[in-house]
This record gives sequence, C-alpha cells and structure tokens, in this order.
Amino acid sequence: MRHALASATLALMVTPAMAENRIDTIRPDAPMLAAYGEHVVGVKTFEISNPDQIDIVNTTAENAPRYDRPLTVEVWYPAAEGTQSGGTYEGVNLRAASIQVALEGQAVRDAAPTMQGKFPLIVISHGYPGNRFLMAHLGENLASKGYVTVSIDHTDSTYADQNAFGSTLLNRPLDQDFVVETFADFSATSPELAAIIDGDTVGVIGYSMGGYGALIYGGAGVTQASTEYPWGTPNGLLQRHLAGSGSHADMPNDKVKAIISIAPWGKNTGFWDADGLAGFEKPLMLMAGSVDDVSVYAALRAIFEETTGTKRHLLTFENANHNAGAPMPSPAEGYQMVEGLDFAPFEHYADAVWDNVRMNNIAQHFATAFMDLHLKGDEGKAAYLDLVVNAADGVHKLGDDGKPAPEHTYWEGFPARTAAGLKFETLEQGN
Repeated sequence: MRHALASATLALMVTPAMAENRIDTIRPDAPMLAAYGEHVVGVKTFEISNPDQIDIVNTTAENAPRYDRPLTVEVWYPAAEGTQSGGTYEGVNLRAASIQVALEGQAVRDAAPTMQGKFPLIVISHGYPGNRFLMAHLGENLASKGYVTVSIDHTDSTYADQNAFGSTLLNRPLDQDFVVETFADFSATSPELAAIIDGDTVGVIGYSMGGYGALIYGGAGVTQASTEYPWGTPNGLLQRHLAGSGSHADMPNDKVKAIISIAPWGKNTGFWDADGLAGFEKPLMLMAGSVDDVSVYAALRAIFEETTGTKRHLLTFENANHNAGAPMPSPAEGYQMVEGLDFAPFEHYADAVWDNVRMNNIAQHFATAFMDLHLKGDEGKAAYLDLVVNAADGVHKLGDDGKPAPEHTYWEGFPARTAAGLKFETLEQGN
C-alpha cells in the first residue's frame, strides 16, 4: 500500500513537468557540443513576402498566375547582456492543424539583440508538412553559440496550409534563397537585428523536403523525368531547377558556405541522377536513419556517394527511420488520436527505436562542429568530424592523467559507451 501511494504521488509530481513540451533538453549523456552556448537567446517572428512568384496552387494548363509569396519566419539570435533566459512558444500547430500546443524553451520573446559583434546566418527548412518550430531545438541551440538562425514556414507546405505538392517541389530552394538574401541585409525591417548578422557567411539546414531544397540550392540539378511527373510541378515549371539549365546554374549562392541535409527526399523517386548530384558544390553533411522508408536509406547513400563535387559526411542512426535527428520531441498532446488523422501525431515526430532528445542532442553536436568549422573557420572542430566509421569499433582508453591514451579512438566529444548505434562516413571531393 505504501508503494502504491508513493507511485501515485510520483505520478502527480511528474505529470505537469512532462506536459511542458520542452525543446531545450540536454541529456547528461549528450555529446560535448550539444550543450547550449554562452549566449542567452532572443526570438522574434517576422512576416516577409517574396514578390512576383508563380502561384503553383492556382496554375492551370492555360495560365500560371503570379503572386507575392508570403513566408513567416522565426528568428533566434544572441540577446543583449542581462537578458534572463526562458520563454514559451504559444499557439504552435501540432501535426494536426486543428490542434495547437505550447512549447517551452530558452529563448526570450522579442529580447533586444546583443550589440557585441556579427554572427553567421543559418536558414532552417522543415519537411512536408511541417512548420518553423519542427527543428526549433536547433534554432535555439545554434543561436546560443553565436549564430542568427531563421526557420521558415514554407507556404503550401505547413500543417495549417498543406497544399499542392508541386508548390513544394518548385519553391523550396527559392524560399531558402529568398530568406538568405532578405536577412543578408535586413536593415530596412530591423536595423538592430541586421547589425549583428554576417549575411555573407551562411549555412542551410533542411529536413526531408527541406533537405531536397537544400540539395538543389547547393547545385544538384534535377532530372528531366522529374520535371514531367503528372503529380509534380505542372506545365514543366520544375525545369527551372533542371541540371544543366541556365536558371539552375544561377541557383547556388556564394553566401552559402555549408549545407546540412537531413533525410532529403527525392533520389528515391528519380529527382536526381549521378550527373545532377555531381553539380553540388557546397561542403555537405547528410544525416539519415538506416531503415528510412520515406526517403529510402539506399537512395540517401546514393546521394552521399554521388555528390562528388564536394567533401561530404554521412551520419547514420542505425535502425532509425525518417525522423532521425530533425524533429523536436512530440508534444504531449500528440500522444492521443486527433480528428482528421488516422495516426497519433506522435508518429510524425518520434522514432520507434531512438529517443527524440537523444537524436536531437546528437544532431546539435554535429551541426555545431560542422557549422563552426565552415562558417567560423574553427579548425579545432575538425576533430569532431574525423572519426572511425563505426562507433562500435572505437576504443575508449584514457591514461592515468584522464587524457586519451595513444590507442584511444573513441568518437571525439562522446562519453564512453554513448556513441553506440551510430556510423559516420566521409568522402573527399572527387571520390
């Protein structure tokens, strides 16, 4: 009876905490670079508009109307000294657009930006469907380490406005580039924020369809066949991103110095061939689950092997599916069935094998190393990307002084036994 009462009391104590829907949890066993950085984080929301774009949703065989394409963005940034961390994101759509939830994190709404220095820009691009909060854990985490991070609500592709897939196919890289250029000089909208953005030094992180867009943006032109799919972008308009075309040759932006593409969709359905992928020209990190059946792991490995125009890495979560690394943990409200879906929203965020927080921490660690190396020129981070391929083959051996012994080959930054289930591969440009 005493045990039963204790269990009931514990349940009452932990349930409110579980309902906080935190996006900023760092596990005690997280790799070293997952920890939040020295900056308190501010966050602002902006509505921007890309003028004179093709309105794919209303395009017909006879007419391709144009419109000013609206985009909502969430912006995280280093906040002014003295800002107290912590805040709530209210009214965030769950996977079911009819359900809104609150998220808890470290960012402070509308905090004044720091006045100390300039910071590289990182653009974050969600899946289909998704929203700008799906990878909010990366937005906050990287901003705390000296970045301005901008996460996009891609019109026609969010939980609230999911629409014709052809719009996503055409607009992903265009949205990414528009946001890069908009925040490269944001002085007309927010002089205080513009003052701390190094708009010539940019990284892009995309998940699923966001990863698809990031590959095109980095130089991977699509196949002719993919521009003709009847379920794709109508009227051959996807030829704007066709490999070898003049329009696609103009797509890569010199401001973009590095790209992380997580489970990019497209190779599995013929959007790229080896020639198209060879045109990719930015330093690249891919992340994937080894049993991904959405983007298909074999296709993701082919992307890794065929992007021969650059040095690239592939981080594999063994036995994880499509949600590896990118999505935040499912809000508590996602554990229940909701009207309009034939599955619990939890499934849109979670993995059957891996814990979301664990995957998020690993993604934060590697994103920090990769972006610090390529956007900040921090050569000390190269050691975190120079690893034995199979983490299980690493030897953890420390000397009496606590420092790595000569035979120590365990993954840099990972405590003993914590890199289990991971694989990290690197291919050099030309290979």
